[in-house]
Amino acid sequence: MQPGKKHAGKFLPAILVLLAMLIVACGGSSGNSTATSNKLSDDKQIYVSPDSGLSDVATLDPALSTDSASISALDMMFVGLVQLDDNLKVYGELAQTWNTSSDGLTWTFTLRQGLKFSDGNPITADDVIFSIDRALKPELKSTVAPAYLALVKDSDKRFAGKVPTLINDSLFAPDPSTVKIVTTQKAQYFLDALTYSTSYVVEKSFVEKYGDTDFLKHLGEGGCSGPFILDKHVSGQQVSFTPNKNYWGPKPQLKKVVFPFYKDPQTTYKAYQSNQVDTAGVPTANLDQARALPNKQFRQAPELAIDYYALNFLVKPFNNIKIRQAFALAIDKDTISQNIYKGSRLPTNHIVPQGMPGYNPNLKGPGGVTSTKGDKDLAKQLFQQGMQEEHYTTANFPQVTLTVATGGSQTAKNEFQFVQQQWKDTLGVSVTINDEDFNKLLDDTSAATGNAKGIQMWAIAWIADYPDPQDWTTLLFGKGSSYNETNFGQNQSKNATAEQQIQDLMTTADANQNSSERISQYNQIEQQLVDDAAWIPRLQRQSSYVLKPCVKGIIDNAQGLVPPADWSKIYKTGDSPCGNTNTYK
Repeated sequence: MQPGKKHAGKFLPAILVLLAMLIVACGGSSGNSTATSNKLSDDKQIYVSPDSGLSDVATLDPALSTDSASISALDMMFVGLVQLDDNLKVYGELAQTWNTSSDGLTWTFTLRQGLKFSDGNPITADDVIFSIDRALKPELKSTVAPAYLALVKDSDKRFAGKVPTLINDSLFAPDPSTVKIVTTQKAQYFLDALTYSTSYVVEKSFVEKYGDTDFLKHLGEGGCSGPFILDKHVSGQQVSFTPNKNYWGPKPQLKKVVFPFYKDPQTTYKAYQSNQVDTAGVPTANLDQARALPNKQFRQAPELAIDYYALNFLVKPFNNIKIRQAFALAIDKDTISQNIYKGSRLPTNHIVPQGMPGYNPNLKGPGGVTSTKGDKDLAKQLFQQGMQEEHYTTANFPQVTLTVATGGSQTAKNEFQFVQQQWKDTLGVSVTINDEDFNKLLDDTSAATGNAKGIQMWAIAWIADYPDPQDWTTLLFGKGSSYNETNFGQNQSKNATAEQQIQDLMTTADANQNSSERISQYNQIEQQLVDDAAWIPRLQRQSSYVLKPCVKGIIDNAQGLVPPADWSKIYKTGDSPCGNTNTYK
């Protein structure tokens, strides 16, 4: 998950406003999951994990998911051929085994025996290839499917409407238990890409019965392949789930999981304090108080997530590389980390976060600056050079707007106001802050791709979709990627040719079978992206949250996910304090 993806995400998206993280977006070890003697009765096995800063999830359609809140909900109800385990390694979910052809282009998956959807109908190879093909339907206008399914042969033609289907083109179901997928090139990350929700399996007959949109209204009746089914979805209130009795794997112990929507992180945290919810993100102002809570309620775990500012290369003045670099170097990230986030997020110049394969400890910021405090003198110098190149004066310099989605977070507001003042003090530029709804921001960022009239600059986050540097490079900045929202290499600037050469190197690295060479190539790519200010990375996240002592069996991982089978290990005990479940019975 971009914004957190996006998640991402996953897109993840991941996500600036989701300070009160869902359990599936942050996790946390809560003790010995085998000590069940104090386990609560079934009617009290209700887990309440608030979704902060949102009035609703953006979508419940696997083909359309771009943000961590939506993906967290989707992960409850749908699964794919393969997924990631607690150690972020690919394992077979619906697929029992798989192999590749000698040329590395054809992947053959054998499904587990006895798989069923939540309505009892069998999950077959036809459902799998239908789901992948459906995600690329041009009518759905998915902003994610073209990126995560880009390796599937002719996926670009399917999305563009040039071919009516990929079934029997690159997607095959020779029998009910066998799936064959033909790819365009060898790629080490293909299985990782299949773990994203665009490959999750929906029920073909169910979608055909109700339609591409209306089937989502009936997920309580059937159509789910994951460990839960939809219980209730009320915009502005909650989305909740109950166990899928036909899920192939170990069944959940929880009888209901509820994601209620809260308007802001502070309100969410107060709900935790009054035992209305079982977990919550901790606002910066409450970190010291949360750390002092008894029974190890406070949790902090590293995340593969980067908060960043994005600049649209097609919108002036950010078509000029020196002006972009100046905006980047004017920011003191150390002060943001220490004074605003109280050390809960770490300053960074990196696009590929620490903890990811391909992390480059020797990476430098724009202009060779190694410090995360920036360089105000160099920023002023570069800014004046850029002004001269574009024939700008103070009078005709374009108006600059930073679009954000604070979700009511005072900490986020403090950060943006601080950066706004830094740009004013260092560069003499008055930046307007536009604070909008998070789902609106997702739409606006997606619309920025190839759009000279799109939003100019925005603040958001990216959470790893899978542990491979391709997820942070080619997926986000590659030629033709729907996630290339900054329009790197897809512009008419003086540096466009150099940018396109880096995009060519991305394609080479993606296909490289030599792991060390491949990582070196991604390091080179990342350094050039940072030099070009394709992003202005600012902070690497750590999840800071609280969890009631009564919740057992949750396992931390840096990508913030709960593999489907892990729900069988999560349950509630009589340990105090615990969230009051009466509201959600």
